[in-house]
Amino acid sequence: MRRSLAHAQWQPGARTVGRRIRTLQLGPSAPATSFRSARWQRGGARLALAAVSVALKMADGGSGGAGSGASGGVLVQPRERAMCWDERVDFQAAFLRKLAKYVPNIYSAEMDPLLEKQEEMAQIKIFDPLEWYLFREDPDVCLEKLRQCGASQLCGKVFKGGETTYSCRDCAIDPTCVLCMDCFQNSIHKNHRYKMHTSTGGGFCDCGDTEAWKTGPLCTNHEPGAASTTKANSECQLNEELMAQAKKMFPSILKYIVDMTIWEEEKELPPVLMTREKTDHYYCVLFNDEHHSYDHVIYSLQRALGCEVGEAQLHTTAIDKEGRRAVKEGPYVSCQETKEEIKRHSENVSQQPLHVEVLHADVMAHQKFALRLGSWLNKLMSYSSDFRQIFCQICLKEEADSEKPCLISMLMLWDAKLHKGARKILHELIFSSFFMEMEYKKLFAIEFVKYYKPLQKEYISDDHDRSISVTALSVQMFTVPTLARHLIEEQNVITVITETLLEVLPEYLDKNDKFNFQGYSQDKLGRVYAVICDLKYILITKPTVWTDRLRVRFLEGFRSFLRILTCMQGMEEIQRQIGQHIEVDPDWEAAIAIQMQLKNILLMFQEWCACDEDLLLEAYKECHTAVMRCSTSSRSREKTVLQLCGHTLESKRYRVSVDPVSIHLPLSRTLAGLHVRLSKTGVISRLQEFVPSEQFQVELLMEYPLRCLVLVAQVAAEMWRRNGLSLISQVFYYQDVKCREEMYDKDIIMLQIGASFMDPNLFLLLILQRYELVSAFKKIMPTKDQDLTKQYNILIEEMLQVLIYVVGERYVPGVSSVTKEEITMREIIHLLCIEPMAHSAIAKSLPENENNETGLEKVINKVAVFKKPGVSGHGVYELKDECMKEFNMFFYHYTKTQHSKAEHTQKKRRKQENRDEALPPPPPPEFSPAFSNVVKVLNCDIMMYILRTILQRAVQLETHLWTEAMIQMVLHLLSLGLLEEKQQLEKAPEEEVTFDFYHKASRMGSSALNALNILMLLEKLKSVPQLEAQKDMINWILQMFDTVKRLREKSSLVATAATTSGSETTKGDETQSTQEKEKAERKRKAEAARLHRQKIMAQMSALQRNFIETHKLLYENTQETQGREDSVMEEESIPLAIDSSKIVLGSKRGPSITEKEVLTCILCQEEQEVRLESAAMVLSACVQKSTALTQHRGKTLELSGDTLEPLFMDPDLSCGTHTGSCGHVMHAACWQKYFEAMQLNSQQRLHVEQIFDLENGEYLCPLCKSLCNTVIPIIPLQTQKINSEDAEAVAQILSLARWLEIVKARILGYSAKNAKGEKQNAPCLINKGMGDFTSEFHSILSFGVQPSAKYSNSIKEMLVLFATTVYRVGLKVAPNEADPRIPMMTWSTCAFTIQCIENLLEDEGKPLFGSLQNRQHSGLKALVQFAAAQRTTSPQSLIQKHLVRLLAVLLPNLKMEDTPSILDVDMFHILVGAVLAFPSLYWEDTVDLQPSFISSAYNHLYLFHLVTMAHITQILLTSATESPTAQSQDNSEEAHTAESFCREVCQYTSGCFSRDVPGWHLWDCVKKGITPYLRCAALFFHYMLRVSPPEDLLLVSEEGEFKALCSYLSLPTNLFLLFEEYWGTVSPLLQRWCADPAVLSFLKGKNISVRYPRKRNNLVELPEDYSCLLNQASQFRCPRSSDDERKHPMLCLFCGTMLCSQNTCCQELVNGEELGACTSHALQCGAGVCMFLKIRECKVVLIEGKTRGCLYPAPYLDEYGETDPGLKRGNPLHLCHERYRKLHLLWQQHCIIEEIARSQETNQIVFGFNWQLL
Repeated sequence: MRRSLAHAQWQPGARTVGRRIRTLQLGPSAPATSFRSARWQRGGARLALAAVSVALKMADGGSGGAGSGASGGVLVQPRERAMCWDERVDFQAAFLRKLAKYVPNIYSAEMDPLLEKQEEMAQIKIFDPLEWYLFREDPDVCLEKLRQCGASQLCGKVFKGGETTYSCRDCAIDPTCVLCMDCFQNSIHKNHRYKMHTSTGGGFCDCGDTEAWKTGPLCTNHEPGAASTTKANSECQLNEELMAQAKKMFPSILKYIVDMTIWEEEKELPPVLMTREKTDHYYCVLFNDEHHSYDHVIYSLQRALGCEVGEAQLHTTAIDKEGRRAVKEGPYVSCQETKEEIKRHSENVSQQPLHVEVLHADVMAHQKFALRLGSWLNKLMSYSSDFRQIFCQICLKEEADSEKPCLISMLMLWDAKLHKGARKILHELIFSSFFMEMEYKKLFAIEFVKYYKPLQKEYISDDHDRSISVTALSVQMFTVPTLARHLIEEQNVITVITETLLEVLPEYLDKNDKFNFQGYSQDKLGRVYAVICDLKYILITKPTVWTDRLRVRFLEGFRSFLRILTCMQGMEEIQRQIGQHIEVDPDWEAAIAIQMQLKNILLMFQEWCACDEDLLLEAYKECHTAVMRCSTSSRSREKTVLQLCGHTLESKRYRVSVDPVSIHLPLSRTLAGLHVRLSKTGVISRLQEFVPSEQFQVELLMEYPLRCLVLVAQVAAEMWRRNGLSLISQVFYYQDVKCREEMYDKDIIMLQIGASFMDPNLFLLLILQRYELVSAFKKIMPTKDQDLTKQYNILIEEMLQVLIYVVGERYVPGVSSVTKEEITMREIIHLLCIEPMAHSAIAKSLPENENNETGLEKVINKVAVFKKPGVSGHGVYELKDECMKEFNMFFYHYTKTQHSKAEHTQKKRRKQENRDEALPPPPPPEFSPAFSNVVKVLNCDIMMYILRTILQRAVQLETHLWTEAMIQMVLHLLSLGLLEEKQQLEKAPEEEVTFDFYHKASRMGSSALNALNILMLLEKLKSVPQLEAQKDMINWILQMFDTVKRLREKSSLVATAATTSGSETTKGDETQSTQEKEKAERKRKAEAARLHRQKIMAQMSALQRNFIETHKLLYENTQETQGREDSVMEEESIPLAIDSSKIVLGSKRGPSITEKEVLTCILCQEEQEVRLESAAMVLSACVQKSTALTQHRGKTLELSGDTLEPLFMDPDLSCGTHTGSCGHVMHAACWQKYFEAMQLNSQQRLHVEQIFDLENGEYLCPLCKSLCNTVIPIIPLQTQKINSEDAEAVAQILSLARWLEIVKARILGYSAKNAKGEKQNAPCLINKGMGDFTSEFHSILSFGVQPSAKYSNSIKEMLVLFATTVYRVGLKVAPNEADPRIPMMTWSTCAFTIQCIENLLEDEGKPLFGSLQNRQHSGLKALVQFAAAQRTTSPQSLIQKHLVRLLAVLLPNLKMEDTPSILDVDMFHILVGAVLAFPSLYWEDTVDLQPSFISSAYNHLYLFHLVTMAHITQILLTSATESPTAQSQDNSEEAHTAESFCREVCQYTSGCFSRDVPGWHLWDCVKKGITPYLRCAALFFHYMLRVSPPEDLLLVSEEGEFKALCSYLSLPTNLFLLFEEYWGTVSPLLQRWCADPAVLSFLKGKNISVRYPRKRNNLVELPEDYSCLLNQASQFRCPRSSDDERKHPMLCLFCGTMLCSQNTCCQELVNGEELGACTSHALQCGAGVCMFLKIRECKVVLIEGKTRGCLYPAPYLDEYGETDPGLKRGNPLHLCHERYRKLHLLWQQHCIIEEIARSQETNQIVFGFNWQLL
């Protein structure tokens, strides 16, 4: 940029491409190509193109081909034309004739332009001949030579919107000096302190500009000798012939560009361009403005043109981008009518009409081509400095005998009248020519300043953004130090700018020539700030050498600036409102805003003045004169006399509470700033020469700042309540960090100046009088008016506070000898005394200088220690202990809240350290000589009188006339006086010290009222009960009195009795014994209090434990704590029998652990035992679709499940249905009432956007406010006991083979019964050798049956409700309780949820059991029990059909249609479905039966073994074919069995499956691949049967875990032994599994399949450095738009896709709804839930569905542990892996929806963001 503040996106369309100018795209003057989409192409487009071609051929006299059809035509023809031009003497005439001939024909179709064809025609007919004529040879060759010649030393890269820019805080001359990413990465600055920002476009890289950098101006790419600058300059210079040609051509080209750009005639062209008969061909052209919104323009165009919304949107987008657009084509009359219609309709919706013109087609064509010619010139100049210089010379050349300005000035002066596209091209020309040549940059700057006033006035009256105004270029010139000096000296630029300001603001001057911004225009004032900004730019670098001329010019500018300040001095006066409250708050923002804008400029003027002694004195004199002029013109001339303590003050009669007062006093404050600089430089000794003492009149100088401080005090005392909020706001900003440097701080300094020049007694009398407190101190005022007493007390407190600041605040260079670093350190110390703070919070609380620096980093490590942040929050700085002693309770930048907080924090800290609670002030630095008299205020008579009076009132307990705060301030003033005297005595002999605070304080008062001296009063105060908290401070002061006394007496104890602030001291015997007694008493009281607290805490703890036991489930939403002992394990409440078997399947199954479950409803707080026959209790739950486990990210998902078949889950788990719960329990009836109440409530709050969708069953959990959309019924577990003898007996009979026969027989029996009408779906056995299955039909019942469980109606109702929700959400269909897919969805959500939890536990490295959060444990337990019970609510025949289809995958001889192969299903889903559906085989027509526990044990065992063997086969078939690299000599049993099993599989696949890998590797593949499945199975069976798991599953141990899983699930640890055990039965099944066509197809490489173990999904990998992401975003191009307009790239953190967000170009129509790119992507990538990173704003966006979303902190932190949303601070950002991990867990735990709901509830807004279009 130079300069980062130049915001415009001034890139022409001719941006990039290739080596030749002919390859350029059409410039931004053309509408974007995206607007030419097929649906908007008119039918006659081809005819128009043909017409253009014919017209051009005719214009050429029919010679030659117009296109590239003729061989070599493109090369020969231009050359011939160029030669033809050469024969003519007058190039300009020939050039214009050619343009007149071709341009109207090329650009004839403006309504529907064929841009590529237009560009091709312009290239062939005009640009090619021009290039040949210029170079006299093939332009390609010449341009390539010039390109290779080497680039300029200046980088000059113009930034596009969104590119990252870097500014080095150590080396940049000012913050506007920036580098592009390439230059930065190759410069020395990347190792310095730097800031990065996202460019808004338009500035350019300052690499190579030696004036922009203190060191390292060149990167390695641009250093002399670098690859890009290799050839010597002499080689790169153009030859004389070429330069002569350029000088001959450029004037004509430039004149044409300028003439046509500023052409005003709508119907006519210049005569020289009119070579054909005029046609009645016009365009109605609509221009852009900033008054009308998109919708206004679309509405007006629809009405006026009668067009569709799409066409109106197309026009509007083009108008906004380019600045103008032809919206109607036709005869003049028709276009004129359209113009009037548009104006009429636009006036209906806005106060002013749209800007519309009717232009002749030829005028439009030439104006368009003029800009295209500008782009061509711009590209040409990038090749050679000589071209740039010729261009600049022609632009700056003024015509002889003409008053017209030069060409570049004409363009600048016309800038405000040009449309946006034209401005962009012209600014780009200036960038690439004048700003690349320093000599011409200077000449351009002179022209710019010459016309500065009219340019700024045009800009202020214009309505376009500053970014596309020529005035924005000021930053590129005014911030160059040498150029700024030159402009001040030669062009008097400071005066020009200040006079411009005065000329654009006259309407705001009142009759007294003071500004008054009531009823101001915010837009206009915003534009005026740009002029103020220019003043800042010109002053940003102080001169090192002063010349006489520079002094004179600067002083002229300063005087002119003082005129502005004079208009501000005392502006917007206010008067206290008495009686009635003010009706309308006056406008105050404008005056404060201007004050903010001027803050740094005022400081810079003062710094400039301080650079030179004579200049400083002259400036002081000028400023003093201006202040006196304003002060003496005040209204009142009456005098008033005040007497107190023998001192008399005569002053002007004035009362702040009655007379007008103003908070705006920039003149007085500037004088105060200059005064301290006089003191700092020591030049104050010469002040008399410039301002004689009789003219100084210090009382007048401090009068207005004093009034301002009194106003603040009276506002605090609520005397101005009736003046409304505007005054409160002004007082806030007056003391706020943004303004205080040039407002509040300077007023304190002005009072210090007054105190240094005035008699201290008179000074205090004046203070008393202005605070209107004379009567309060003259006599005791008995009053019963409590409000009045409170008012007086607050005023006294405020006055005492100001006196503390006047004598104690010395941290200003010039007031004392302190440095800026010391001032910053003190500010930081006092901020950190309040509490530890983040870096950004500290920076925000410190004032910034003109370079936006606070000086924080230089000193922070000296005073504070940085504490790094955790997974959330931010890093903070904590104050070092040794800096605590610097704490000053009455620090003048504390607000009242901060003061209280800091006092409390410091007293608490001292108490913890067992020290007294005294907080005396630290010893202040010594006043500089000019301010040395200020301390006399402390020991003058009036001060003693004030202090004594207040103490006397406290002692006499006149409670209504004093406050504790007042006493605190008196004690502080006493401390300051004693410290001052002590410091003086330590530095000089006693007789030389004239400061006698001790003697004055020890002296008796003269009247009866104050007969006691201060020491006596302090002793008495110790016994005042209300001041118990101040006792330590009083003791400290008495001790200090003693110390000072000893110093005065030159006691031998001087050295040991020296007291330092905040440290423990040696005390006199009497004092010491008293203190020891007090300490002992305090200690006794503290011990008693501690014991009392301990007792209370023990009672509370007991009550709490009792409460937690009683209301266990209230605490189930707690976050999991670290370590097993803290985690909540379900086993904690389960008494484990040591000898019990820990096996969950088969005859040796361990006992189910059941206990009476009594739960408390969170709504009615009633307890209930969970029983089958009782009313239902439910868990709040949320069902959502999920892609968290997908192995195929980006796979197209079925958005609607009308035709979806969910029985079989794809092995890639592309999309599942997850059920989660927050673990909170309610009665079903209570929940229904709660939900109905919420529905009723939502109907009454229609205007508030709902966080949840009640129509889809959504609600917030009543306790934890999690988003839920259903409830899970809690089903009690039936007690299951297996008789081991019976089990053994059954085991002898029921082998796998026998079990399979029985199952097949039962299935075929059912099939025969149901086959009458459904023969096509009935399973048939392939193996005919089974015999008669009817005899076997009932044999399944012989192994044990029992009656089915009977559920209460309430539980059944909830079973149906939850199952329907799962079906509705999982398939995205309307609810239908009778749909046959409901059971499938129930089993599917159970299986998928278990897989998600297993995945999460593995991801977090936690054991399988014992580490679940309570909410996960409760939810999973309820879900599995529900899934088992849901079968009872569906027809058993339906469940049987589903079961048969599931078993058909495992038992291929159950022939079913559409049965997938074992490679196409997820085996765990098969297992869950089969186990849960299997009891349906026990159903009989007459009786409702279910298997007995023994039957179930074998059913579960054999089903599990079958599925496990199928899964092992699945794993082996899909295992990798490559041989392992690692060598292992493992000859284990597993390896041998694996090899032999593989041989069998190879045989069954006819050799398609061959793995030439060792057995140990095969076993390793199987073991790793099957572990997730085994873990899921263990979870499933545990929660279904409640058998305790082995101890090893409560630990994290890979080897131990596998053995424990095998043991728990009745598997051999060598899994291949399963096949050996069942070989006779499994062999035919294995044969059929392997021979499946789909399996063979995969083995032959025709299909792909998932490999096991499945990969665990993670969020995309992000770069460590955020600037890499920013750069990636700047390179991003919208896939649907070819323009260069700024986009909003967003990165999907699930898949890494970059999307074009919040832009109409990428919106998609989904099911008839317009969705933004991110929302539509989320539907596919995350099933509606997704996580994006908003790159340019460094924010994470979470979205769910089409209507919900929220912002979330990005995982990138700066070095201070803080995020930077919006990149406002600009510190380098780096990836925080812990926070990114937290985002990952948010996704994997399925908590994104919950986070969105919580965020939306916290930040409820009436009109939310339209997430649908994100």
